[in-house]
Amino acid sequence: MTAWFQEMLGLGFGWFVGTTILILLIALPLLLVVAMIVYADRKIWAAIALRRGPNVVGPWGVLQSFADGLKVFLKETIIPTSANRGLFLIAPIITFTVALISWAVIPFGPDMVLANINVGLLYILAISSLGVYGVVIAGWASNSKYPFYSAMRAAAQMVSYEVSIGFVLLAVVMWAGTFNLQDIILAQQAHVLGFINGFAFNPLLFPMAVVFLISALAETARAPFDLTEAESELVAGYQTEYSSMSFALYWLGEYANVILMCALNAILFWGGWLPPVDWEPLYAVPGIVWLSMKILIFFFIFSWVKATVPRYRYDQLMRLGWKVFLPLSLIWVVLISGYLMLTRYGL
Repeated sequence: MTAWFQEMLGLGFGWFVGTTILILLIALPLLLVVAMIVYADRKIWAAIALRRGPNVVGPWGVLQSFADGLKVFLKETIIPTSANRGLFLIAPIITFTVALISWAVIPFGPDMVLANINVGLLYILAISSLGVYGVVIAGWASNSKYPFYSAMRAAAQMVSYEVSIGFVLLAVVMWAGTFNLQDIILAQQAHVLGFINGFAFNPLLFPMAVVFLISALAETARAPFDLTEAESELVAGYQTEYSSMSFALYWLGEYANVILMCALNAILFWGGWLPPVDWEPLYAVPGIVWLSMKILIFFFIFSWVKATVPRYRYDQLMRLGWKVFLPLSLIWVVLISGYLMLTRYGL
């Protein structure tokens, strides 16, 4: 598409127009998906608790998320008198922007990726690390003790689990031999038994898939690790002083990050846009369909955990990250590197 616009409009302006259209083709459907995924989240919780969930606004309640969005949009934006006005307003923008730009390197199919860069996995890791700034700035700029306490909790939680996530990604990179997400997906083709697609079916990589899934829950502050919004202690956490669209940006960013983590689970361990089995007729189904199905399965797991698992204490959260996942991921990196040196490189 970009090449076509360059031919029609010239090299510079054509590239800008083509790239902008591609960005909108990712961003706008993503925002729509976020709205529907909130509806799905509430329906799953309701079903597990034997309740109906949203069922009034629109057929089966499918327009409930849009009604909530309209309500938030029409509310007044209130800025506390003692808050740092500039930082208070820019914090949710940082969180929302970081949540969107991560999708630039996500491959939706064999040739469906906005930026097919060689260091796509490093890009994801770097961008996700920036998310903590929006949280910390919000807590500090609110000039209120509850948001500040929550921001400190969130910063410690996100940094702690990013360490173990980094070692999990290192294990995947060593096995695939590349940081490019497309190449990581292709490395999973017929990976196990000559016909199963996915690293997760490899006995050496399956524990890393489990660690990554649980760490993703903690990284996105989902239950049972939602200590940043522990209602009995911190009201609404670092978002306590926010209202209207500034609150909505956090809400959108949070669910965009959840979907991103579901996508990364699918891409890194479960074959991404590849079908589950390396069987030619299955490749007739578009890759984006397979990836979407896997994302929805992981999102169901995220919602299922939230509806069934009680919240951790903060000391339990830190202990799991530093005393369990960090040593485990380090040991597994050593095991995988040793195995590869003995088998692949013959040393």
